[in-house]
Amino acid sequence: MPTTQENLETAFGGESQAYQKYSAFAKKAEKDGLANIAKLFRTTAEAERIHAEGHLKAMEKVGSTLENLEAAIAGETYEHEDMYPPMYEQAVKDNHKAKKMFGYAMEAEKVHADLYKKALQAVKDGKDLDEVNIYLCPTCGYIELGTPPENCPVCKVKGSTFTQL
Repeated sequence: MPTTQENLETAFGGESQAYQKYSAFAKKAEKDGLANIAKLFRTTAEAERIHAEGHLKAMEKVGSTLENLEAAIAGETYEHEDMYPPMYEQAVKDNHKAKKMFGYAMEAEKVHADLYKKALQAVKDGKDLDEVNIYLCPTCGYIELGTPPENCPVCKVKGSTFTQL
């Protein structure tokens, strides 16, 4: 029988995946001109996010900002060094379309880890990040501080398509 901690980890994973899945479903419904169904998917996605966040807190995995940055660096580093390389290699071997996003993610995760390292140093120095403009590539997930590049260094889309959250 699983422990409560194991149940929390399973529930967190399931709720996190449901959030992402329903968010994607909402975009598709919106594209299909079904605004109210899109709204239902977005609302349910948010409910799943609330559940996931509650499980994460119950696991005591939300610490100080310094601790959270250290955890984020570890996660992003694992993804670009250990998780994505074999996935990418297998997708290339299989000539599967997943190789594109695996490759994008692998490169973008390196940048995420570096940005978190900058943020961690700022916190250690008793400060926030100096840069207020943070841009996201909507195609590959690359992040740029300051101003968007002319073209994304990972997927090459125009920097004018970058967004700010």
